[in-house]
Amino acid sequence: MGHLRVRKLGKAFKRYARKSGRLAEWLGLGLRHELNWVLRDVSFDVEAGEAVGIVGSNGAGKSTLLKLISGTIRPTSGTFEIGGRIAALLELGIGFHPEFTGRQNVYMAAHILGLSTTQIDSLFGAIVDFAEIGSYIDEPVRTYSSGMQVRLAFSVATAVRPDILIVDEALSVGDTYFQHKSFDRIRRFRDDGTTLLFVSHSAGAIKTLCDRALLLDRGLLLRDDAPDAVLDYYNAMIAAQRASYEIRQSGAGSMRATRSGSAEASIETVALQVNGQPAQALCSGDAASIRVDIAVREALPELTAGILIRDRLGNDVFGTNTYHLGVAAAGIAAGHRMALEFEFPAMNLGVGSYSVSTALHTGDSHIAMNFDWWDHALVFQVVPGRRPTSVGTAALDVTARWLDPARTDAVEIGASVESTSNTDLRDAHAR
Repeated sequence: MGHLRVRKLGKAFKRYARKSGRLAEWLGLGLRHELNWVLRDVSFDVEAGEAVGIVGSNGAGKSTLLKLISGTIRPTSGTFEIGGRIAALLELGIGFHPEFTGRQNVYMAAHILGLSTTQIDSLFGAIVDFAEIGSYIDEPVRTYSSGMQVRLAFSVATAVRPDILIVDEALSVGDTYFQHKSFDRIRRFRDDGTTLLFVSHSAGAIKTLCDRALLLDRGLLLRDDAPDAVLDYYNAMIAAQRASYEIRQSGAGSMRATRSGSAEASIETVALQVNGQPAQALCSGDAASIRVDIAVREALPELTAGILIRDRLGNDVFGTNTYHLGVAAAGIAAGHRMALEFEFPAMNLGVGSYSVSTALHTGDSHIAMNFDWWDHALVFQVVPGRRPTSVGTAALDVTARWLDPARTDAVEIGASVESTSNTDLRDAHAR
């Protein structure tokens, strides 16, 4: 249950040169159209319980693929097989009747999803509670804001955990609070074994929720790999602004190193330094620097260099560049070699493995003029130091003290306790 098999799936729409062409065809006067393929020969498998993200630029065919799988439109070619009950969150709120109340629309939408009246009766209270629209449930939907419609539609669609859940940026119009609440429900579904097919322009959401990612471009499936590898390649694709652009890849899997750029300037080496010496590890909170050696092949009026630190799951932890730091270089001659150091007085990262991506470009972003983008240019470890034990990617300076809630003047219980370890906190609690 919950598996998906897609084989050479394709979708084409008829394109007529003239408005009268459709009528002429209907009258039997010959074909007057050509096929515009928006999706062609897409094949992949999704196993039960797997979470797969779909990325690509606008018009790549992402939404079309989900509509085909969910049965909203019919394929022109190919086949697909679905195992289990499917719920699709494509355009939330579409299909609600504006003159009917929220209550009436809940029953209509739930019936369409295959729920019986008895099931809807038992779930209705939970649906309304999750949507948090209060007394508006008995008001016409035309009086709802778009966010309220999203809340109610999502609540109905996810009232019962499906075997397969399809999400197409459906939550982007909701408020931030509800987005968090909805993603929590999606995560619980995934953890409970629901198969997830998820389209998003948010790299963080893809990396956090998904086991794999698919990259679509102009209706074709270009990549099927770990989320980090696919997003790195996608990032290289969208940075292509010049005819001399090329993509170079080495390695395999989620640590595949992707390089892209027009090569007027290139990154030669990237190194972590602790106490002025190259290092592959450092203690959490220690001073450190990241050194980037650069070769300039053509004269450049300006040059920006940037770094991006990611955790082992590929989530962005910290990034900056010389443009934002106010130290971008200008008037660089061809053949010049340069070195740059990003200095951290305290590398307050949590214990774990991190990678560094680097970029050379103009202006504030590599999108404008990308000379060299190098993913996973450096991998390093952060090990426990003198800091208190903690979890997460951030190692924040923190102290703790016990207060007596019965005292209005908030007198401390015993001495102030500065967090030095989890054991110290337990000892302080005992006192």
